[in-house]
Amino acid sequence: MEPKIYSPKANEILDVAEAHMRMGGFDAISFRDLARAVGVKSASVHYHFPQKADLGKAVVARYRERVIAALGDPQDARTPIAKLKLLFAVYSAALSDGDSVCLCCVLGAEARYLPPDVAAEVRLFFETMTNWTRDALAAGLSKAKATEAATHIIGALQGAMVLSVALGDDDRLKNTQKTLMRFVKKDLAG
Repeated sequence: MEPKIYSPKANEILDVAEAHMRMGGFDAISFRDLARAVGVKSASVHYHFPQKADLGKAVVARYRERVIAALGDPQDARTPIAKLKLLFAVYSAALSDGDSVCLCCVLGAEARYLPPDVAAEVRLFFETMTNWTRDALAAGLSKAKATEAATHIIGALQGAMVLSVALGDDDRLKNTQKTLMRFVKKDLAG
């Protein structure tokens, strides 16, 4: 599926909405605040995204597409270790970008209370990330072991991001990545 193309103003709205959501969750966005931030009337925000759920769904879908594009094909010729290093770099960049956690880490914690379409996009993000990681490791591990490792890796990275932000210590994520790398290298070796 091709990523949706947005107008420059719609992208600006999505950028501001994403920043607000990463800092405070879904309820941290209001059309009035977004309109003020991008210099338009609230009706203009509604023109691009009729309902708050439409906006939330678009923010999460665009975020997922961006992350997956940065990771590339999980079944290409790179080694599993090279792919894992890139995954770690994406998570590190998400942490350093605005000193906040992954958008879907925030929204995942409140998924039960999100509009169904937004919650479905959050689930798709985590399924996509877990599947990408499983497929990236598949060249060196059995499918069952790769699936188990992928679930553990994504969960550990998400949790480490929360710890890093909560404790003001980016080394929590870095140390988790080092530990995960040791475990994966050990599994790949044998």
